[in-house]
Amino acid sequence: MMKHFTTRLIFVLISLLNLQIALAQDTNLVNTPVYHNDSITNIFKIESKKTDSLTNIKKSIISKDTIATPIKSKLTPIIKKEANIVKKDTSLFSANKLFTNIEENVPDKPKEVLEIISLSKIFWTIILLLFGYYFIQLVIKILDIFSERSAKFRITIKGIIPVFRIVSWAVIIFAIIKGIYNPPFETVIAFTASVGIAVGLAAQDLLKNVFGGMALLLDRPFMVGDKIDSGKYYGEVIEIGLRATRLVTADDSVVSVPNAELVNSSVSNSNSGELNCQVVAEIYLSIDIDTYKVRQIATESAQVSRFVYLNKPITVLFFNEVKERRSYLKMRIKAYVMDIRYEFQFKSDMTEIVIRELLKEKLISKDELF
Repeated sequence: MMKHFTTRLIFVLISLLNLQIALAQDTNLVNTPVYHNDSITNIFKIESKKTDSLTNIKKSIISKDTIATPIKSKLTPIIKKEANIVKKDTSLFSANKLFTNIEENVPDKPKEVLEIISLSKIFWTIILLLFGYYFIQLVIKILDIFSERSAKFRITIKGIIPVFRIVSWAVIIFAIIKGIYNPPFETVIAFTASVGIAVGLAAQDLLKNVFGGMALLLDRPFMVGDKIDSGKYYGEVIEIGLRATRLVTADDSVVSVPNAELVNSSVSNSNSGELNCQVVAEIYLSIDIDTYKVRQIATESAQVSRFVYLNKPITVLFFNEVKERRSYLKMRIKAYVMDIRYEFQFKSDMTEIVIRELLKEKLISKDELF
């Protein structure tokens, strides 16, 4: 009897403990009274049932329905409330909510794009581009005419042309974007970034040449009108573009040299912005020739040339060289031409006059020239 009573009492205490734990999980039910269907007297009635079998002990004194009914009735609204909160939070990250936020924040909707880009705006864009192109070409043509008529300021005026071209196109593009389309600032930044990434990946060599052209315009190692030697080509600079620099060589050929190549290599400038430049003529003479008379003849030959620039000195130098097992005296005449465009004419003129006078003075013979 005592054993049965102890077993039933333990089972009742465990059931009460589980009930208290379930009720304590809900903070809203802490202050609410707990209703029990069975009174305490029901617990003590166990003593009077001495004839019950051991199987009756397994029957719960507090049935599942009597315990679950008040708990279920109180937990159901709480569960629904929590489910609604979770559902509400989850909806913030749902696909529909995500696309709705994107549509609200993205400025370039089809409707707004059609408002920014229209036939009238495209028409005025084409008109402005054509007007800008012909205006720039007209101004460049006028500057080129003035530079050719004024030999003194030719290189200075020609140096303005590439700067004017770049600045003018920048102003025209800005006027088209701001004056005609006037897109939102965020759209301009996004478009610029996208174009920058695409161009940077697809045209790396082109960008190198473009930045090289900007570096040439800012650093100015040479200007339009200068005579430069890039290692491969030597000639007069006629144009400094964004991609390449154009030279006119001695045989009157136009050569385009990439700007990146000019920036990354050594470039020799003959006149450095001045109209005159030094011209060197070389003549091979016999080793026993009278250098005093030859120097005098060479100096006078340079002075009488119609292309000479007399404000700078004329120098005659002699060097010993061995060619085909024979020793020769190489004479080098250094003089300045009044205009870089007459460089080769001046060099030919000096060589022709010197040889003619040396033959006339019988300082050299015809046999020595072969």
